[in-house]
Amino acid sequence: MAPAEPAVAAATTTTATLPPPPHFVLVPFVAQGHIIPLVDLARLLAERGARASVVTTPLNVARLRGVAEQAARVGLPLELVELPFPPPGSGLPDDCQNADMVADNYQFLPFFFALPELAGPFEAYVRALATRPSCIIADWCNPWTAGVAKSLGIPRLFFHGPSCFFSLCDLQAANHGLHERIAAGGDEDQHAVPEVPVPVTVTKATAPGFLNHPATEVLRDEAMEAMRTADGVVVNTFLDLEAQFIACYEAALGTPVWVVGPLSLCNRDVESTASRGKTAAAGRQQAITAWLDEQAPGSVVFVSFGSITRKLPRQLFEIGHGLEYSGRPFIWVVKEPEAAAPEVREWLEALEARTAGRGLVVRGWAPQLAVLSHRAVGGFVTHCGWNSLLESIAHGVPVVTWPHFADQFLNEQLAVSVLGVGVPVGVTAPVMIFDDDTVAVPREDVVRAVSTLMGGGAEADGRRRKAKEYAEKARRAMEKGGSSYENLTQLIESFRQSGGKEG
Repeated sequence: MAPAEPAVAAATTTTATLPPPPHFVLVPFVAQGHIIPLVDLARLLAERGARASVVTTPLNVARLRGVAEQAARVGLPLELVELPFPPPGSGLPDDCQNADMVADNYQFLPFFFALPELAGPFEAYVRALATRPSCIIADWCNPWTAGVAKSLGIPRLFFHGPSCFFSLCDLQAANHGLHERIAAGGDEDQHAVPEVPVPVTVTKATAPGFLNHPATEVLRDEAMEAMRTADGVVVNTFLDLEAQFIACYEAALGTPVWVVGPLSLCNRDVESTASRGKTAAAGRQQAITAWLDEQAPGSVVFVSFGSITRKLPRQLFEIGHGLEYSGRPFIWVVKEPEAAAPEVREWLEALEARTAGRGLVVRGWAPQLAVLSHRAVGGFVTHCGWNSLLESIAHGVPVVTWPHFADQFLNEQLAVSVLGVGVPVGVTAPVMIFDDDTVAVPREDVVRAVSTLMGGGAEADGRRRKAKEYAEKARRAMEKGGSSYENLTQLIESFRQSGGKEG
């Protein structure tokens, strides 16, 4: 690992003349898709000589212990900070400290409305520091940080996890009253998103935005206000992928947009790629790698749908049959709660027997970044969460798009219609996170999409070529002198003189 630039300067400059390193406090929303990129950002900041503190709940700190230990071994100033959660009286179980621990649809509202209770412990932590942080970088879904930052006079950036394409569409929809027009229209009406540089249409079901449910409207209003009053935004993307959307977003927002991705590329060794987000059991990681090593380059389709949504048996069976009938080698990640039912457990065992040597079912957590970076993987069936989609692009892997909710339908439009690296599976409406008994995608559509993605012909070859070209551009963006590398340099320098005030 290269020594941080301030450390090099220290060799030739007296300590008395050096400004203190900036201290960034990062506050991710408590869900894997939000925590992972901000932890990557914290590592990059620390590698570049800044101090980085990641503030989250005890469960997430425990999951990230390997990251902290790895940073400590190489002397990086990266720390994890625990805030108590859930608060007394919330009605949530003690271990409900991450969105993937929410047990059913009825727990989601109490979970979201309990999160602002973190403001008190967070302010106490910041006040107890010897000097004020230089900057707070808080997830868009954590507007409760805005009041703390304002009361203590600390600059605040927000981090928005989706693509810049989505963020621009969401902002323009809010600026031009699109949500109100959609609400007044019919379910099948098509609505154009205004002032976006490419044509974008949405329906009531696929409208942009987080927290769009009427019960969470107050939370969305708070998040939008915190966004508009922030000193800027940090986005996990890169210039050569979304240049036109980045420029429009910065103009519409009226504050700096710091584009510093793909953040996943900071994971450059086997330990980092294998343990990103969670640590897979050593035996499981070795088994996955050994299985992939036996497959032909670019032959395997990887299937994974993020950390939250859980599919019922009927949909699982359709996915499994589709993968079997496609005839392609596959790795399929099935969540532990999904695989717990006896009928599913027995069915998966039978599927594995029928596809022995060609199919691998992973129950529970899989090291996604390690899988996507393996030479054998040639396609990815994804829910279109931005982390997953960007990781796939950054490793030159085209995708089958199967969006589930939130930003994912617009991310699909970006991948398929703008970037040309995706094949849609055909869904047109979101699913419930739990207990959705509809079969959104039958096996025939799985076979069609996988075969189209992994097959030959000019269109398939074009998708693979574009994905490889974007991967090379992503790699260059993160190297010294690249657009994202230099943006991170400017971000650090912008806050080098901030903070330092006594706590």
